[in-house]
Amino acid sequence: MRKIFAALLFTAATSVTAANPTFPDGTPISDWFNDTTPVNVDKLGKKYIITDHGVTAGDSTKIQTEAIQKVIDLAASEGGGVIVVPEGTFLSGSLFFKPGTHLNIAEGGRLKGSDAITHYKIIKTRLEGQSINYFAALVNAEGVDGFTISGPGTIDGNGFRFWDEFWLRRKVNPKCTNLEALRPRLVYICNSNDVTVSNVRLVNSGFWTNHLYRCNRVKYLGCYIYASTDGYPKGPSTDAIDLDVCNDVLVNGCYVNVNDDAVCLKGGKGTWVEKNPDNGSNSRVIVQNCSFGKCNSGVTFGSEAWDCNNVILRNCKFKDTYHIVLFKMRPDTPQLYRNVMIDGAEGRVRNGVEISAWRQFHNPQDRPDMPVSRVENLTVRNVNVECTGQFYKNTPSNDYTTSNFVFENITVNGRPFTLDAKK
Repeated sequence: MRKIFAALLFTAATSVTAANPTFPDGTPISDWFNDTTPVNVDKLGKKYIITDHGVTAGDSTKIQTEAIQKVIDLAASEGGGVIVVPEGTFLSGSLFFKPGTHLNIAEGGRLKGSDAITHYKIIKTRLEGQSINYFAALVNAEGVDGFTISGPGTIDGNGFRFWDEFWLRRKVNPKCTNLEALRPRLVYICNSNDVTVSNVRLVNSGFWTNHLYRCNRVKYLGCYIYASTDGYPKGPSTDAIDLDVCNDVLVNGCYVNVNDDAVCLKGGKGTWVEKNPDNGSNSRVIVQNCSFGKCNSGVTFGSEAWDCNNVILRNCKFKDTYHIVLFKMRPDTPQLYRNVMIDGAEGRVRNGVEISAWRQFHNPQDRPDMPVSRVENLTVRNVNVECTGQFYKNTPSNDYTTSNFVFENITVNGRPFTLDAKK
């Protein structure tokens, strides 16, 4: 039988402040994480304003996928540049950005996704911890190093029809999965390095809002990420930022309100997860200076994650968020989450830190040498929150162990946090 061991210590922890800029395991935080300069489109080459190249202005009901794609292809053929969506609303299906190209949504501009799934190409892609044929996102970039998306305008997934269809399917079939309800993501970036998304509004995605797969050195700066969380229809599985086998990621100064996880770590699932070369780890992730509204968690170690290391959430605010940090432990996948730090959190949450089993759609297989899942080296410090549930919830289980947990300088509902506190 697997036993749970939790070493909960109220002692000093490794600092992530400027005086001691290290990750929880002691490795230095590089200067790259200190640079929060937004995208400057004037330094990215020639600007291709789409209405100068055959895209119709003034008709927000006309599908213009082909015309916009021609502008992207033109820019790529001429050495690259910035695709500019000017003031107005432009309706499109899936678009594919090429090496050397960028996307800028100008003030008052709106790139709006079609609400008909037939306008999204079926491609080989990555979803829910597997490589499958599925619908492309509205904005796609594969192998586009240095790719940027910038505002101040809006990328609108126009997801209400997709959401409504999802909930109707759930009424008919309560076990309906995400993939059975056919709907597109808003942004999908894969196999790309040095990606920056800054000062843009990303709203109403039909499915996950931002999905990054096998990307390194990624920054989300000053973004507004929103999907409906009240009334009908809510936006199901509209995760704000999904990191799927990504390393060196900074999320700084963003606002998030979505009907699922805010920053969610992924990377693969299944009893033999580490044997599949499509799967991988996430490491060196910092989420800082962000504000979270209604969403499942500021950072979630997700149901499709298995190996995550050196993850920091610091100086963030919460308003009616379900969790500060959530660990989803699935019994069919060997998971190792280690060197995690929360340093600075305030506001109102349902729960603070939760570690619990996740069994929705899991598929356990027989593996005699199945590794024991573990959560190790978690530090929580400098927290002052109202909490309507439990600040620390570690559900007993034979499927995982926890060890070396540090709690320091925590105030919950106006009182110092103790292990005996109910909230």
